[in-house]
Amino acid sequence: MHHTTSRRALLTASATTALTALALGAPGLEGARAAESTKGEAQRIRRDRVDALLSRMTLPEKVGQLFVMRIYGASATDPAPADAAANRKEIGVSNAVELIAKYHVGGIIYFAWAHNTHDPRQIAALSNGIQRAALAQRTRIPLLISTDQEHGAVARIGAPATMLPGAMALGADGSRTDARNAARISGAELAAMGIRQDYAPDADVNVAPANPVIGVRSFGSSPQAVAGLVAAQVRGFRSAGVAATVKHFPGHGDTGTDSHVDLPVITHSKAEWERLDAPPFKAAIAAGVDSVMTAHIVFPAFDPSGDPATLSRPLLTGLLRERLGFDGVVITDSLAMEGVRKKYGDARVAVLALKAGVDQLLNPPDLKVAWNAVLAAVRGGEISEARLDASVRRVLELKLRRGLFKDPYARRHDVDRAVGIRSHLAEADRIADRTTTLLVNKDKLLPLSRRRQNSLLVVGVDPESPSGTGGPPTAVLAKALRELGFTATALSTGTGAAPDPSRARIDAAVAAARDKDAVIVATYNVTAASSQRALVSALAATGRPVVQVAIRNPYDIARLSGVGAALAAFGWSDVEVRAAARVIAGRTRPSGRLPVSVPRADDPDRVLYPIGHGLRY
Repeated sequence: MHHTTSRRALLTASATTALTALALGAPGLEGARAAESTKGEAQRIRRDRVDALLSRMTLPEKVGQLFVMRIYGASATDPAPADAAANRKEIGVSNAVELIAKYHVGGIIYFAWAHNTHDPRQIAALSNGIQRAALAQRTRIPLLISTDQEHGAVARIGAPATMLPGAMALGADGSRTDARNAARISGAELAAMGIRQDYAPDADVNVAPANPVIGVRSFGSSPQAVAGLVAAQVRGFRSAGVAATVKHFPGHGDTGTDSHVDLPVITHSKAEWERLDAPPFKAAIAAGVDSVMTAHIVFPAFDPSGDPATLSRPLLTGLLRERLGFDGVVITDSLAMEGVRKKYGDARVAVLALKAGVDQLLNPPDLKVAWNAVLAAVRGGEISEARLDASVRRVLELKLRRGLFKDPYARRHDVDRAVGIRSHLAEADRIADRTTTLLVNKDKLLPLSRRRQNSLLVVGVDPESPSGTGGPPTAVLAKALRELGFTATALSTGTGAAPDPSRARIDAAVAAARDKDAVIVATYNVTAASSQRALVSALAATGRPVVQVAIRNPYDIARLSGVGAALAAFGWSDVEVRAAARVIAGRTRPSGRLPVSVPRADDPDRVLYPIGHGLRY
């Protein structure tokens, strides 16, 4: 249950505070003036510090500050031979120390696939090795280490770090307090491991159910609800000392194309953008967000040139900087994505992004080409040194605000006291309990009875864990149900890459269901042609009650028949799957409400379940 304070109580409290302030000589006003003076002094000190740094920096050092690069390996100095070989092949260096010395990069991004994120202590040691290398350079400037830790469908760091519900799950919860606490927990753990910039939260408003790249990464399809949760997470990250990065400006929520592989076009008018896409970005800016990530999308209403937003001066300077008033760091989405590489070569992309208004260039496919192109553009006058300095200044000021010049290092005792601790794990479970959404419950099938429906079969899709830890979902769900007093066995029928079961797997699932009291089936982005539909129908035909759990997008139920109960978990990480198990077993009462509408399969213009739908028991 969410407790809210009445408007009358708030007005009464405000009036009482105002009268008290008047009676006491308005100490609140004096305090506000003092705070503003202190803030102004801090800004002046930062400006002076940055001016001193800029005066000492060489041109190559300034150019380097704008690049955020991948590096393979778990160690800054001694990566595994295969990782060192990958670094030499892709970047021309063996390790992070050489990368920093050669290119003076301002940041490094961590990926699980680059073998940066094995465990918390290793991550902290890698971060420290990177910072030691940075502070050994001629101009001692710490690096801004970053990652994509959105939670849910995108997580680069796994257990034993705390795994939290993803954005759409938090949207189903609807609590800004929970959203802020989730970001605070995530930020505290990232900071303990030396990561001070997170490419989260996602500010896209997911108004397209078929969106192949955003989906559950969005908080939902209501611009106002998304805006409130985005602002809450920005504040949560900041309270932990981590720079939040809202993405993907100007809004990636209404597309049927994945910018990783192609260049999407957003057909919203300016008025539609203002109504649908703008509110979360405006809220983030008002909340003091440190950085904004660009989208590799074309938005003809603002820029008819056909250039993606990442390279569009009308969008980044005209709209983001001048109209919305954002003066923080603008970072590109990965420059290795095809969406930004289709029109121009990799050398021009880096230069055009800076000319458009970008400050940080993220993960170019060929660093040597991009770095030298920017250096040549400054030396040749295409980019003025004043323009270069403006971006370097923003990057340095962000590093100062996040305390990197004061103390860039991670400490083992901070890792042990912050990462995956009991209180964080318990809070993650409590938040997850408020996200699971009950869409269908025919004849009050749920909660299942341990007496009448004790023997359960759990079947369905087992996508690979986003973080590389935990899962598979069917096994996690079966184990959780066993711990809740049921007898449950798991049978996987597909993967995230191949979710549709073969006829043989469907037959095996039907055979396994015959002697069970009920069947739970995990579905994953069911399409019109998906054989997951045949699986659910075949299981329902056995006469056994079928409980469907959507472990990614919540739209699956519209294409399924014969389901006795349907839940939306909005994700397949262990924390989300275990929460669904608690609802199925009746340990937790469902309280989530759809943050998106579910359209009918036969007529997508008609709504099957509206925003806010969610059953109770």
